[in-house]
Amino acid sequence: MSESPKVGFVSLGCPKALVDSERILTQLRTDGYEISPTYEDAGLVVVNTCGFIDSAVAESLDAIGEAMDANGKVIVTGCLGVKAEEIQAEFPAVLAVTGPQAYEEVVGAVHQHLPNQQAHNPFLELVPPQGIKLTPRHYAYLKISEGCNHRCSFCIIPSMRGNLVSRPVGDVLEEAERLVAAGVRELLVISQDTSAYGVDVKYRTGFWKGRPVKTRMQALCEALGSLGVWVRLHYVYPYPHVDHIIPLMSEGNIVPYLDIPFQHASLPVLKRMKRPAATENTLKRIAHWREQCPELTIRSTFIVGFPGETDAEFQELLDFLDEAQLDRVGCFEYSEVEGAAANALPDPVPDEVKHERFHAFMEKQAAISQQRLAQKVGKTLQVLVDAIDDGEAIARSQADAPEIDGLVYIEDGGSLPVGEFVNVRITEALEHDLVAVTL
Repeated sequence: MSESPKVGFVSLGCPKALVDSERILTQLRTDGYEISPTYEDAGLVVVNTCGFIDSAVAESLDAIGEAMDANGKVIVTGCLGVKAEEIQAEFPAVLAVTGPQAYEEVVGAVHQHLPNQQAHNPFLELVPPQGIKLTPRHYAYLKISEGCNHRCSFCIIPSMRGNLVSRPVGDVLEEAERLVAAGVRELLVISQDTSAYGVDVKYRTGFWKGRPVKTRMQALCEALGSLGVWVRLHYVYPYPHVDHIIPLMSEGNIVPYLDIPFQHASLPVLKRMKRPAATENTLKRIAHWREQCPELTIRSTFIVGFPGETDAEFQELLDFLDEAQLDRVGCFEYSEVEGAAANALPDPVPDEVKHERFHAFMEKQAAISQQRLAQKVGKTLQVLVDAIDDGEAIARSQADAPEIDGLVYIEDGGSLPVGEFVNVRITEALEHDLVAVTL
Protein backbone atom coordinates (compact mmCIF):
# COMPACT_ATOMS: atom_id res chain seq x y z
CA MET A 1 0.00 0.00 0.00
CA SER A 2 1.47 3.34 -1.05
CA GLU A 3 1.93 6.12 1.43
CA SER A 4 -0.38 9.13 1.54
CA PRO A 5 1.00 12.20 -0.26
CA LYS A 6 2.67 14.70 2.02
CA VAL A 7 2.21 18.48 2.04
CA GLY A 8 4.64 20.93 3.62
CA PHE A 9 3.15 24.05 5.17
CA VAL A 10 4.56 27.46 6.10
CA SER A 11 2.23 29.82 7.99
CA LEU A 12 3.19 33.49 8.34
CA GLY A 13 1.46 36.56 9.73
CA CYS A 14 -1.15 37.25 12.37
CA PRO A 15 -3.40 34.90 14.37
CA LYS A 16 -6.15 35.42 11.77
CA ALA A 17 -3.85 33.92 9.13
CA LEU A 18 -3.00 31.09 11.55
CA VAL A 19 -6.70 30.19 11.72
CA ASP A 20 -6.79 30.13 7.91
CA SER A 21 -3.84 27.72 7.97
CA GLU A 22 -5.59 25.49 10.51
CA ARG A 23 -8.68 25.32 8.31
CA ILE A 24 -6.67 24.39 5.20
CA LEU A 25 -4.66 21.75 7.09
CA THR A 26 -7.84 20.28 8.57
CA GLN A 27 -9.35 19.86 5.10
CA LEU A 28 -6.15 18.35 3.70
CA ARG A 29 -6.01 15.82 6.54
CA THR A 30 -9.69 15.04 5.99
CA ASP A 31 -8.84 14.40 2.33
CA GLY A 32 -6.16 11.90 3.31
CA TYR A 33 -3.00 14.00 3.00
CA GLU A 34 -0.17 13.84 5.49
CA ILE A 35 1.58 16.98 6.74
CA SER A 36 5.36 16.97 6.30
CA PRO A 37 7.63 18.79 8.78
CA THR A 38 10.38 19.15 6.16
CA TYR A 39 10.63 20.50 2.63
CA GLU A 40 12.48 17.41 1.43
CA ASP A 41 9.74 14.90 2.32
CA ALA A 42 6.89 17.00 0.95
CA GLY A 43 5.30 16.48 -2.45
CA LEU A 44 4.64 20.20 -2.51
CA VAL A 45 4.66 23.15 -0.11
CA VAL A 46 1.88 25.62 0.72
CA VAL A 47 3.08 29.06 1.89
CA ASN A 48 0.42 31.15 3.67
CA THR A 49 1.72 34.70 3.32
CA CYS A 50 1.29 38.06 5.02
CA GLY A 51 1.20 41.35 3.12
CA PHE A 52 0.27 43.93 5.73
CA ILE A 53 3.52 45.90 5.96
CA ASP A 54 6.70 45.96 3.90
CA SER A 55 8.70 43.83 6.34
CA ALA A 56 5.96 41.17 6.26
CA VAL A 57 5.96 41.22 2.45
CA ALA A 58 9.73 40.75 2.47
CA GLU A 59 9.45 37.84 4.93
CA SER A 60 6.76 36.22 2.77
CA LEU A 61 8.82 36.56 -0.41
CA ASP A 62 11.83 35.08 1.39
CA ALA A 63 9.69 32.14 2.55
CA ILE A 64 8.43 31.52 -0.98
CA GLY A 65 11.99 31.64 -2.30
CA GLU A 66 13.22 29.25 0.38
CA ALA A 67 10.43 26.77 -0.37
CA MET A 68 11.13 27.01 -4.11
CA ASP A 69 14.83 26.37 -3.56
CA ALA A 70 14.29 23.48 -1.15
CA ASN A 71 11.29 21.80 -2.79
CA GLY A 72 10.48 23.41 -6.14
CA LYS A 73 6.72 22.84 -5.99
CA VAL A 74 4.98 25.69 -4.18
CA ILE A 75 1.41 26.97 -3.81
CA VAL A 76 1.12 30.53 -2.47
CA THR A 77 -1.93 31.73 -0.54
CA GLY A 78 -2.82 34.41 2.01
CA CYS A 79 -2.81 38.20 1.99
CA LEU A 80 0.14 38.60 -0.39
CA GLY A 81 -1.75 36.38 -2.82
CA VAL A 82 -3.80 39.39 -3.93
CA LYS A 83 -0.62 40.44 -5.79
CA ALA A 84 -0.55 37.29 -7.88
CA GLU A 85 1.07 38.92 -10.91
CA GLU A 86 3.98 40.22 -8.83
CA ILE A 87 4.53 36.84 -7.18
CA GLN A 88 4.41 35.01 -10.50
CA ALA A 89 6.78 37.55 -12.04
CA GLU A 90 9.35 36.91 -9.30
CA PHE A 91 8.67 33.17 -9.05
CA PRO A 92 7.32 32.06 -12.44
CA ALA A 93 7.46 28.38 -11.46
CA VAL A 94 4.98 28.60 -8.56
CA LEU A 95 2.15 26.14 -9.08
CA ALA A 96 -0.70 28.46 -8.03
CA VAL A 97 -1.40 31.73 -6.23
CA THR A 98 -4.60 32.35 -4.25
CA GLY A 99 -5.72 35.19 -1.99
CA PRO A 100 -6.75 35.17 1.68
CA GLN A 101 -9.65 32.98 2.82
CA ALA A 102 -9.47 30.99 -0.43
CA TYR A 103 -9.63 27.65 1.38
CA GLU A 104 -11.30 25.70 -1.43
CA GLU A 105 -8.93 27.10 -4.06
CA VAL A 106 -5.87 26.09 -2.05
CA VAL A 107 -7.15 22.58 -1.42
CA GLY A 108 -8.19 22.28 -5.07
CA ALA A 109 -4.70 23.31 -6.19
CA VAL A 110 -3.17 20.65 -3.91
CA HIS A 111 -5.48 18.01 -5.40
CA GLN A 112 -4.53 19.15 -8.91
CA HIS A 113 -0.76 19.19 -8.45
CA LEU A 114 -0.44 16.36 -5.89
CA PRO A 115 -3.30 13.92 -6.48
CA ASN A 116 -4.08 11.43 -3.73
CA GLN A 117 -4.17 8.16 -5.65
CA GLN A 118 -4.78 5.78 -2.78
CA ALA A 119 -8.16 4.98 -1.34
CA HIS A 120 -8.99 7.14 1.66
CA ASN A 121 -11.58 6.30 4.28
CA PRO A 122 -12.32 9.37 6.44
CA PHE A 123 -14.16 7.16 8.93
CA LEU A 124 -11.01 5.15 9.62
CA GLU A 125 -8.56 8.07 9.50
CA LEU A 126 -10.40 10.46 11.74
CA VAL A 127 -9.54 14.13 12.06
CA PRO A 128 -10.22 15.40 15.60
CA PRO A 129 -13.57 17.24 15.94
CA GLN A 130 -11.79 20.52 16.70
CA GLY A 131 -9.73 20.19 13.51
CA ILE A 132 -5.97 20.54 13.11
CA LYS A 133 -4.57 23.20 15.45
CA LEU A 134 -1.25 25.02 15.22
CA THR A 135 -1.41 26.33 18.78
CA PRO A 136 -0.80 24.32 21.98
CA ARG A 137 -3.65 22.07 23.05
CA HIS A 138 -4.88 24.37 25.82
CA TYR A 139 -5.57 27.57 23.89
CA ALA A 140 -7.04 28.37 20.48
CA TYR A 141 -7.92 31.33 18.29
CA LEU A 142 -11.61 31.70 17.50
CA LYS A 143 -12.17 33.77 14.35
CA ILE A 144 -15.60 35.39 14.31
CA SER A 145 -15.47 37.40 11.06
CA GLU A 146 -13.44 38.31 8.01
CA GLY A 147 -12.68 41.71 6.51
CA CYS A 148 -13.22 45.25 7.75
CA ASN A 149 -15.50 48.18 6.93
CA HIS A 150 -13.02 50.86 8.05
CA ARG A 151 -10.72 52.65 5.68
CA CYS A 152 -7.83 53.69 7.90
CA SER A 153 -5.41 55.60 5.70
CA PHE A 154 -2.38 53.50 6.71
CA CYS A 155 -4.04 50.11 6.21
CA ILE A 156 -4.66 47.93 3.15
CA ILE A 157 -6.47 45.05 4.87
CA PRO A 158 -9.88 45.86 3.27
CA SER A 159 -8.28 45.71 -0.17
CA MET A 160 -6.89 42.25 0.66
CA ARG A 161 -9.65 40.74 2.78
CA GLY A 162 -12.68 42.78 1.73
CA ASN A 163 -15.51 44.25 3.79
CA LEU A 164 -16.77 42.77 7.05
CA VAL A 165 -18.35 39.30 6.76
CA SER A 166 -19.51 37.91 10.12
CA ARG A 167 -19.62 34.16 10.69
CA PRO A 168 -23.00 32.78 11.77
CA VAL A 169 -23.14 32.98 15.54
CA GLY A 170 -24.29 29.36 15.86
CA ASP A 171 -21.26 28.16 13.88
CA VAL A 172 -18.90 30.23 16.06
CA LEU A 173 -20.38 28.89 19.29
CA GLU A 174 -20.41 25.28 18.08
CA GLU A 175 -16.74 25.59 17.16
CA ALA A 176 -16.01 27.05 20.60
CA GLU A 177 -17.82 24.10 22.22
CA ARG A 178 -15.77 21.59 20.22
CA LEU A 179 -12.53 23.31 21.20
CA VAL A 180 -13.43 23.33 24.89
CA ALA A 181 -14.46 19.66 24.72
CA ALA A 182 -11.03 18.91 23.21
CA GLY A 183 -9.22 20.47 26.19
CA VAL A 184 -8.90 24.13 25.24
CA ARG A 185 -8.83 26.31 28.36
CA GLU A 186 -8.53 29.71 26.66
CA LEU A 187 -10.39 31.04 23.63
CA LEU A 188 -8.82 34.06 21.94
CA VAL A 189 -11.52 35.86 19.97
CA ILE A 190 -10.08 37.44 16.81
CA SER A 191 -11.20 39.28 13.69
CA GLN A 192 -10.25 42.48 11.91
CA ASP A 193 -12.83 44.36 14.00
CA THR A 194 -14.33 42.31 16.83
CA SER A 195 -16.63 45.14 17.98
CA ALA A 196 -18.36 45.24 14.57
CA TYR A 197 -19.45 41.60 14.72
CA GLY A 198 -22.90 41.27 13.19
CA VAL A 199 -23.12 44.75 11.65
CA ASP A 200 -23.14 43.32 8.12
CA VAL A 201 -26.10 41.00 8.87
CA LYS A 202 -27.99 43.61 10.92
CA TYR A 203 -27.37 41.56 14.10
CA ARG A 204 -29.39 38.65 12.74
CA THR A 205 -30.69 36.14 15.28
CA GLY A 206 -29.01 32.74 15.11
CA PHE A 207 -29.46 29.63 17.23
CA TRP A 208 -27.23 27.68 19.60
CA LYS A 209 -28.41 24.73 21.68
CA GLY A 210 -31.91 25.45 20.47
CA ARG A 211 -32.05 28.98 21.83
CA PRO A 212 -31.86 32.30 19.96
CA VAL A 213 -28.61 34.28 20.05
CA LYS A 214 -28.06 37.62 18.34
CA THR A 215 -25.11 37.96 15.96
CA ARG A 216 -23.71 40.69 18.16
CA MET A 217 -20.57 41.16 20.25
CA GLN A 218 -22.34 41.30 23.61
CA ALA A 219 -24.55 38.26 22.97
CA LEU A 220 -21.55 36.30 21.68
CA CYS A 221 -19.53 37.19 24.78
CA GLU A 222 -22.39 36.19 27.07
CA ALA A 223 -22.64 32.80 25.37
CA LEU A 224 -18.88 32.18 25.30
CA GLY A 225 -18.70 33.19 28.95
CA SER A 226 -20.92 30.23 29.84
CA LEU A 227 -18.34 27.67 28.64
CA GLY A 228 -16.19 27.87 31.78
CA VAL A 229 -12.90 28.85 30.12
CA TRP A 230 -10.95 32.06 29.66
CA VAL A 231 -12.39 34.16 26.82
CA ARG A 232 -10.02 36.92 25.65
CA LEU A 233 -11.04 39.69 23.23
CA HIS A 234 -8.61 40.96 20.59
CA TYR A 235 -8.81 43.76 17.99
CA VAL A 236 -11.63 45.62 19.70
CA TYR A 237 -12.60 48.90 18.02
CA PRO A 238 -13.68 51.40 20.72
CA TYR A 239 -17.36 51.71 19.81
CA PRO A 240 -19.70 52.88 22.60
CA HIS A 241 -21.24 49.41 22.96
CA VAL A 242 -17.89 48.08 24.23
CA ASP A 243 -18.98 49.69 27.53
CA HIS A 244 -21.56 46.90 27.88
CA ILE A 245 -18.84 44.21 27.83
CA ILE A 246 -17.10 45.53 30.96
CA PRO A 247 -19.76 44.19 33.39
CA LEU A 248 -19.22 40.71 31.90
CA MET A 249 -15.56 41.09 32.83
CA SER A 250 -16.23 42.33 36.36
CA GLU A 251 -18.60 39.37 36.85
CA GLY A 252 -15.90 36.92 35.75
CA ASN A 253 -17.58 35.70 32.55
CA ILE A 254 -14.97 37.21 30.21
CA VAL A 255 -11.26 37.74 30.90
CA PRO A 256 -10.79 41.39 32.02
CA TYR A 257 -8.59 42.23 29.06
CA LEU A 258 -9.17 44.53 26.12
CA ASP A 259 -6.91 44.73 23.08
CA ILE A 260 -7.78 48.12 21.53
CA PRO A 261 -5.45 49.58 18.88
CA PHE A 262 -5.83 53.30 19.63
CA GLN A 263 -2.98 54.12 17.17
CA HIS A 264 -2.53 57.74 18.38
CA ALA A 265 -3.89 60.36 20.76
CA SER A 266 -3.65 63.62 18.80
CA LEU A 267 -6.91 64.70 17.15
CA PRO A 268 -5.27 65.97 13.90
CA VAL A 269 -3.18 62.78 13.54
CA LEU A 270 -6.21 60.56 14.17
CA LYS A 271 -8.14 62.46 11.51
CA ARG A 272 -5.32 61.94 9.01
CA MET A 273 -5.35 58.27 9.97
CA LYS A 274 -9.16 58.22 9.55
CA ARG A 275 -9.46 56.79 13.06
CA PRO A 276 -11.92 57.68 15.87
CA ALA A 277 -10.86 61.10 17.12
CA ALA A 278 -12.04 61.77 20.67
CA THR A 279 -9.06 61.35 23.00
CA GLU A 280 -10.72 63.15 25.90
CA ASN A 281 -13.71 60.82 25.70
CA THR A 282 -11.35 57.85 25.44
CA LEU A 283 -9.64 58.79 28.70
CA LYS A 284 -13.02 59.17 30.42
CA ARG A 285 -14.12 55.78 29.14
CA ILE A 286 -10.92 54.10 30.30
CA ALA A 287 -11.43 55.62 33.76
CA HIS A 288 -15.06 54.47 33.77
CA TRP A 289 -14.09 50.94 32.69
CA ARG A 290 -11.57 50.69 35.52
CA GLU A 291 -14.12 51.94 38.05
CA GLN A 292 -16.38 49.04 37.06
CA CYS A 293 -13.58 46.50 36.68
CA PRO A 294 -10.40 47.50 38.59
CA GLU A 295 -8.50 44.40 37.42
CA LEU A 296 -9.01 45.32 33.74
CA THR A 297 -5.88 45.05 31.57
CA ILE A 298 -5.74 47.27 28.49
CA ARG A 299 -3.37 46.48 25.63
CA SER A 300 -2.93 48.83 22.68
CA THR A 301 -0.73 49.65 19.73
CA PHE A 302 0.39 53.04 18.43
CA ILE A 303 2.12 54.49 15.39
CA VAL A 304 4.76 57.22 15.71
CA GLY A 305 6.10 59.30 12.87
CA PHE A 306 2.85 59.32 10.89
CA PRO A 307 3.00 61.87 8.02
CA GLY A 308 2.64 65.40 9.35
CA GLU A 309 3.14 64.40 13.02
CA THR A 310 4.58 67.47 14.77
CA ASP A 311 6.55 67.64 18.00
CA ALA A 312 3.43 68.97 19.72
CA GLU A 313 1.28 66.13 18.41
CA PHE A 314 3.84 63.58 19.55
CA GLN A 315 3.87 65.22 22.98
CA GLU A 316 0.08 64.77 23.09
CA LEU A 317 0.69 61.07 22.62
CA LEU A 318 3.19 60.96 25.50
CA ASP A 319 0.76 62.92 27.70
CA PHE A 320 -1.96 60.41 26.80
CA LEU A 321 0.26 57.56 28.01
CA ASP A 322 0.70 59.34 31.35
CA GLU A 323 -3.06 59.80 31.69
CA ALA A 324 -4.24 56.44 30.36
CA GLN A 325 -1.73 54.26 32.26
CA LEU A 326 -2.16 51.41 29.78
CA ASP A 327 -0.84 48.03 30.89
CA ARG A 328 0.57 46.63 27.65
CA VAL A 329 1.60 48.71 24.65
CA GLY A 330 3.23 48.08 21.30
CA CYS A 331 4.61 50.77 19.02
CA PHE A 332 5.52 50.93 15.34
CA GLU A 333 7.42 53.51 13.38
CA TYR A 334 5.25 54.53 10.43
CA SER A 335 6.31 53.08 7.10
CA GLU A 336 4.61 53.28 3.74
CA VAL A 337 2.60 50.28 2.60
CA GLU A 338 1.99 49.90 -1.10
CA GLY A 339 -1.60 50.88 -1.87
CA ALA A 340 -2.27 52.77 1.38
CA ALA A 341 -3.91 56.21 1.14
CA ALA A 342 -1.48 57.63 3.71
CA ASN A 343 1.31 57.41 1.13
CA ALA A 344 -0.07 60.55 -0.52
CA LEU A 345 -0.07 62.64 2.68
CA PRO A 346 2.36 65.58 2.83
CA ASP A 347 5.13 66.30 5.35
CA PRO A 348 6.75 62.88 5.86
CA VAL A 349 8.62 62.56 9.15
CA PRO A 350 12.38 61.92 8.73
CA ASP A 351 13.54 58.45 9.73
CA GLU A 352 15.86 59.75 12.45
CA VAL A 353 12.94 61.62 14.05
CA LYS A 354 10.80 58.47 13.89
CA HIS A 355 13.55 56.54 15.68
CA GLU A 356 13.88 59.20 18.39
CA ARG A 357 10.13 59.28 18.98
CA PHE A 358 9.91 55.50 19.05
CA HIS A 359 12.56 55.24 21.76
CA ALA A 360 11.05 58.11 23.78
CA PHE A 361 7.63 56.46 23.54
CA MET A 362 8.89 53.01 24.58
CA GLU A 363 10.97 54.42 27.44
CA LYS A 364 7.94 56.19 28.89
CA GLN A 365 5.66 53.19 28.45
CA ALA A 366 8.21 50.79 29.94
CA ALA A 367 8.19 52.79 33.17
CA ILE A 368 4.37 52.79 33.24
CA SER A 369 4.14 49.05 32.55
CA GLN A 370 6.75 48.21 35.16
CA GLN A 371 4.97 50.32 37.76
CA ARG A 372 1.65 48.61 37.03
CA LEU A 373 3.29 45.19 37.25
CA ALA A 374 4.85 46.11 40.62
CA GLN A 375 1.37 46.67 42.02
CA LYS A 376 0.72 42.93 41.63
CA VAL A 377 3.47 41.82 44.00
CA GLY A 378 1.93 40.04 46.98
CA LYS A 379 -1.35 39.35 45.18
CA THR A 380 -2.87 35.98 44.39
CA LEU A 381 -3.54 35.40 40.69
CA GLN A 382 -5.03 32.60 38.64
CA VAL A 383 -2.63 31.58 35.88
CA LEU A 384 -2.67 29.12 32.98
CA VAL A 385 0.42 26.91 32.73
CA ASP A 386 1.94 26.98 29.23
CA ALA A 387 5.14 24.95 29.70
CA ILE A 388 7.66 23.48 32.14
CA ASP A 389 11.29 24.48 31.70
CA ASP A 390 14.26 23.68 33.89
CA GLY A 391 12.22 22.94 36.98
CA GLU A 392 9.90 25.94 36.85
CA ALA A 393 6.54 26.52 35.24
CA ILE A 394 6.00 29.16 32.58
CA ALA A 395 2.48 30.50 32.82
CA ARG A 396 0.27 33.46 31.93
CA SER A 397 -2.18 35.45 33.97
CA GLN A 398 -5.43 36.90 32.67
CA ALA A 399 -3.42 40.02 31.83
CA ASP A 400 -1.20 38.13 29.39
CA ALA A 401 -2.13 37.04 25.86
CA PRO A 402 0.13 34.36 24.39
CA GLU A 403 3.23 35.46 22.49
CA ILE A 404 2.57 39.22 22.79
CA ASP A 405 2.38 39.96 26.51
CA GLY A 406 4.36 38.94 29.58
CA LEU A 407 4.83 35.65 31.41
CA VAL A 408 4.55 34.41 34.97
CA TYR A 409 7.50 32.27 36.10
CA ILE A 410 6.48 29.87 38.90
CA GLU A 411 9.68 29.00 40.70
CA ASP A 412 8.33 25.89 42.47
CA GLY A 413 6.02 24.85 39.62
CA GLY A 414 8.10 22.12 37.97
CA SER A 415 5.46 19.46 38.61
CA LEU A 416 2.39 21.49 37.62
CA PRO A 417 0.27 20.13 34.74
CA VAL A 418 0.62 22.02 31.45
CA GLY A 419 -2.63 23.44 30.16
CA GLU A 420 -4.34 23.77 33.53
CA PHE A 421 -5.18 26.66 35.83
CA VAL A 422 -3.43 27.20 39.16
CA ASN A 423 -3.48 29.95 41.78
CA VAL A 424 -0.14 31.54 42.63
CA ARG A 425 1.26 34.34 44.78
CA ILE A 426 3.32 36.99 42.99
CA THR A 427 6.71 37.51 44.64
CA GLU A 428 8.54 39.77 42.18
CA ALA A 429 7.91 42.06 39.22
CA LEU A 430 10.44 42.17 36.37
CA GLU A 431 10.40 44.63 33.45
CA HIS A 432 7.74 42.71 31.51
CA ASP A 433 7.13 39.51 33.50
CA LEU A 434 6.21 38.32 37.00
CA VAL A 435 7.74 35.74 39.36
CA ALA A 436 5.47 33.63 41.55
CA VAL A 437 5.20 30.64 43.88
CA THR A 438 2.35 28.18 44.28
CA LEU A 439 -0.02 28.55 47.19
